[in-house]
Amino acid sequence: MQRHAIVLAAGKGTRMKSKKYKVLHDVAGKSMIEHVTDNVRQSGIDQLVTIVGHGAESVKETLGDASLYSFQEEQLGTAHAVKMASEHLSGNQGTTLVVCGDTPLITTATLKSLIEHHEHNQAQATVLSATAENPFGYGRILRDSKGHLVKIVEQKDATDTEQQINEISSGIFAFDNQVLFDKLELVKNDNVQNEYYLPDVLSLILEDSGIVEVYHTNDFEEIMGVNDRIMLSAAESVFRTRINEQHMKNGVTIIDPATTYIGANVKIGEDTVIEPGVKLAGNSEIGEDTVIGQYTEITNSKIGSNVTIKQSVINEAMVDDYATIGPFAQLRPGADLGKKVKVGNFVEVKKSVIKAGAKLPHLSYIGDAEIGERTNVGCGSITVNYDGINKFKTVIGNDSFIGCNTNLVAPITLGDRSFIAAGSTITDNVPEDSLALARARQTTKEGYLKK
Repeated sequence: MQRHAIVLAAGKGTRMKSKKYKVLHDVAGKSMIEHVTDNVRQSGIDQLVTIVGHGAESVKETLGDASLYSFQEEQLGTAHAVKMASEHLSGNQGTTLVVCGDTPLITTATLKSLIEHHEHNQAQATVLSATAENPFGYGRILRDSKGHLVKIVEQKDATDTEQQINEISSGIFAFDNQVLFDKLELVKNDNVQNEYYLPDVLSLILEDSGIVEVYHTNDFEEIMGVNDRIMLSAAESVFRTRINEQHMKNGVTIIDPATTYIGANVKIGEDTVIEPGVKLAGNSEIGEDTVIGQYTEITNSKIGSNVTIKQSVINEAMVDDYATIGPFAQLRPGADLGKKVKVGNFVEVKKSVIKAGAKLPHLSYIGDAEIGERTNVGCGSITVNYDGINKFKTVIGNDSFIGCNTNLVAPITLGDRSFIAAGSTITDNVPEDSLALARARQTTKEGYLKK
């Protein structure tokens, strides 16, 4: 059986008070629409159609070829939005899932269960419901004495008695595709908001003695829609808790989950320890038995196993096993550190390869460079890589020693076992096994102060 999905993402989201399209706001480092579409695809969907409106191009740019698109020019209700997908789906057989693009907490497992329940019961429609402590704003599930669905009543159309019902519609449905598009033609807008409601399709099916099922989830947070910044913050909190708990179940020690931010796409190995205040974002990967010290920030980087990082910022960098970083180090894009490398306090590395066993203990800038194995770079040394127009490369061989406060003016190559005297400004290449000095001789004026 074919399975399709329609993701409703045409609403502008005026309550967000933002220039950004609502479904593009991030939760756990990934846009809401990406959370939804990723989970929808993983639930076994063959074809995905996203309904777009305001900000259509930005949504298309985010999702790319992962979805087909239909445009809803006027916001005339959920049934009208779903109807826009008819250009792609109206003639198809099978099951069609309808999901709101602002429900980033919905899980693949729940969507799979909804579809399986729908197909097992050979229903024409199935609604995903939940129990809400405060059901205000949600459509209410009305059942008969046998527990069967009678209809879904929207908040503004509900009577006082109906508003007391706390079983609510999530706005997520599974339909028989052909029945869905047949009934959409019959939906009317004779309600308080003059909109075409998708739940009216369920009422039309019931009028024809069709089968409409309700699948209930026990986790209300899953179906929480995000309409403003307060709800966005709540979704972020729920997602962060989910992610942290999953990593802890997988063998990661998180000392203070309340202050630890881990993005949705981050991978962490067993027995790694995450200290308070850490932020791990983007597509970062952390190996096993690594310690990420407090207030460290790592983005889109790959960190090996048995690494120790203290209070540092790492972005688009690679760190191999047994390296030590920080405190207060910065690894910028293109930094590539080998095994057992040491990068100490107030060291900045950018677009440079630091080979195994090399040491940059403190107060250095290394940019556009290649540092050989076991080489030691002394305090205050820098690669002078920029002439105001172009960047140039510094190459230092293996087992070299760069004295403190050395300026290496690129382009320049220092051979293996080079020794650079402290305080030098080196502008010429240095052969291997050589000592280079480039500083003025000391002059001492005895008795100067008396004069």
